[in-house]
Amino acid sequence: MEAFAYGLVALLVIIDPAGTAVLFMGMTAQDSDAERSRQARRACLIAFIVLALFGIVGEELLRALGIGLAAMKTAGGILLFLTAADMVTAKGVLRATPDERAAAVREHDITVFPLAIPFIAGPGAMTTMVLLHSQAAGRATSLLAIELALAVAIGLTLIALLLARPVTRLLGHTGSSVIGRVLGVLLAALAAQLVLDGVRESLRLG
Repeated sequence: MEAFAYGLVALLVIIDPAGTAVLFMGMTAQDSDAERSRQARRACLIAFIVLALFGIVGEELLRALGIGLAAMKTAGGILLFLTAADMVTAKGVLRATPDERAAAVREHDITVFPLAIPFIAGPGAMTTMVLLHSQAAGRATSLLAIELALAVAIGLTLIALLLARPVTRLLGHTGSSVIGRVLGVLLAALAAQLVLDGVRESLRLG
């Protein structure tokens, strides 16, 4: 129970289901209810698999590749910044041709990136899973409790994402568009913070 409670609180703080749902609402304002539901369910499933596997083999994998968590934060921040730029400019409308914009609307799917990774299964959540597995020290009951905590945290995140749909419907097209651009600016700031944290950690380690 102690491992479960600690793991659940840690994962909920890192994943931030409510904050993720707000960003999800802004990024899927133009999608249908069915598309939002499909993306939310698939993203949560992918995030669960990624985090579960990363908890098991993450530490060894990073060590084998010579990759530090600081590098993961920096790379994730850069990718998030590109996503934020598309949110603010309506999916790259300032630099895309009409045909490219039409294709972007048809093919727009945020299931894997950035919803599953790195919004839900981001560097912080991956690091948390590695630390939780390390603290379990191979005890089967503790490891099971950690995976159960992960499942509950992802389940609560899915609920939060699904509840974002009626909120979007209530706001309407104009309201959703305005909020999407404001959230894009906030996401850009979050991305910059991730990059700064990664650089700061790299300089400290160096």
